[in-house]
Amino acid sequence: MKTEKEFAILTNEISKATFGKTVGEYKEFKQLQKNNQNLRDHMTDWELILTMFGEKATTDITKETNSTGFEECKDSANKGGNIAKRAREDLERNLGRSVVSKENFLPKGKDKKKIEDLG
Repeated sequence: MKTEKEFAILTNEISKATFGKTVGEYKEFKQLQKNNQNLRDHMTDWELILTMFGEKATTDITKETNSTGFEECKDSANKGGNIAKRAREDLERNLGRSVVSKENFLPKGKDKKKIEDLG
C-alpha cells in the first residue's frame, strides 16, 4: 500500500464489509463532523472490537497471501471485513440486538460548554 488515499479506501472497504457503512457514512450515522471528529473516539466497545478484528484479519490475510498490489490488498480488506461482519451478525443474533449504535461521546449541554471553554 503506497498512499494515504489507498489506505483510506482500504479502511472504508473493511468498514463497509463489517458494518455496511463507509467511515463517512458511519460518522454521519453517529452525527459526527466529517473532518475533525475521529470515529473511533465515538465507538462503543463492540464497534471498536469488531473494527480491530476486521483490521487484524485483513492484515493477516494480506501477509499470508503475499498481497502486494492495491487490488490484492483491497480483496484482503473485503475478506477481513466480511469475517468481522459474520462475527458481528452472530453476536447480534445471540444478543437479540444490534451492536451498531448511533451513540457517540460528544459532550452534552453544560459539559459541552466547559470543554469549549478549555479550548
